[in-house]
Amino acid sequence: MAALPVLVLLLLAAWGGPHAAGQKRKEMVLSEKVNQLMEWASKRSVIRMNGDKFRRLVKAPPRNYSVIVMFTALQPHRQCVVCKQADEEYQILANSWRYSSAFTNKIFFAMVDFDEGSDVFQMLNMNSAPTFINFPAKGKPKRGDTYELQVRGFAAEQLARWVADRTDVSIRVIRPPNYAGPLMLGLLLAVIGGLVYLRGSNLDFLYNKTGWAFAALCFVLAMTSGQMWNHIRGPPYAHKNPHTGQVSYIHGSSQAQFVAETHIVLLFNGGVTLGMVLLHEAATSDMDVGKRKIMCIAGIGLVVVFFSWLLSVFKSKYHGYPYRYVV
Repeated sequence: MAALPVLVLLLLAAWGGPHAAGQKRKEMVLSEKVNQLMEWASKRSVIRMNGDKFRRLVKAPPRNYSVIVMFTALQPHRQCVVCKQADEEYQILANSWRYSSAFTNKIFFAMVDFDEGSDVFQMLNMNSAPTFINFPAKGKPKRGDTYELQVRGFAAEQLARWVADRTDVSIRVIRPPNYAGPLMLGLLLAVIGGLVYLRGSNLDFLYNKTGWAFAALCFVLAMTSGQMWNHIRGPPYAHKNPHTGQVSYIHGSSQAQFVAETHIVLLFNGGVTLGMVLLHEAATSDMDVGKRKIMCIAGIGLVVVFFSWLLSVFKSKYHGYPYRYVV
């Protein structure tokens, strides 16, 4: 009976030995991974990865850190304009985290370019770029770990909100100083001051109703086309399918838009407005009848064509809309 406790201890030691050794190996592997990532992050905020690095540092366990990965196609022959724009915002976000006082090894930012890691794209069944995915510290990525680029845009501030939601890491985005705004404001003030100085004795141009009406019309057209939404959300200019090469300028959802789409809508609204102005002039001006008829026909043509195109854009975003004008 006295040998029984000894036997139990021997069995526990035999079982615990390999288990402890395995745990120690995992800790060593994890420490090597973290040290490697920290070393790369100290040199570059966004770590570039190929297939081998991605599988070893992101996919393979053990891992106690999250990795935000941007899948992109930055090579010039890919002609992905959106990828370059998204990369600039992604770099701002990663730099804001890397050089903040709260920087830790809890989260890393990485990038996989299609030409450097096409096998990763195939492994993840990915057919579009850019795409942002959060690989959490525990478990596999869930649906919310894929960033909704087409809806939220790729502005660094939007990406930071998504990162905070998925990882509980709050990043204060710090942008490099941009002097374009102050320079443009200074130039505008200089032009206005110059005009006032040169025409100090004649300020009738400030009371020009046509000039003020044109300026107000430009502002209204810009706002109704969605320029403010672009400024807030920072959407891509357009979307290019990396496989077919087809470029989409109109977003297929009513919840989002491209920058090119706002320019198209602005042009269509401007065409309709010009047509209405011509119709008004044809009805109220003192010109001869022949010129007024030409203005009337031109105005009707502009209204019909541009309003029809505007309605077609509306139908492409609100699927199932049953009405149309001409086209």
